[in-house]
Amino acid sequence: MAVLQVFRQAPPAPSQSELQRILRLEVPVIVKLAERKLAMSEVLRLGTGSIIEFFKPSDEPLELLINNKPIALGEAVKVGENFGLRITQIGDVKSVIRSMGQSS
Repeated sequence: MAVLQVFRQAPPAPSQSELQRILRLEVPVIVKLAERKLAMSEVLRLGTGSIIEFFKPSDEPLELLINNKPIALGEAVKVGENFGLRITQIGDVKSVIRSMGQSS
């Protein structure tokens, strides 16, 4: 019995103008502090001044999400009067691009 092999050609490389257009795209950048689940009854009790405790040590790295995909870890820093993130660990370029192409 013969086996038929199917060869897929790689898609053509994007043109310079297509690449420039892709590089100008804006994507959401999110720093994830922590997460937890609350019962609806607890959510309904929330009000101004309420504190939600997260079970994550304050010195644990924060997660950087690009287009809702985790790509890096970092630590909170103060930049003037603003909040920033110093990246301490990041995936390689190929895995970052691959993760951004996956649907949620």
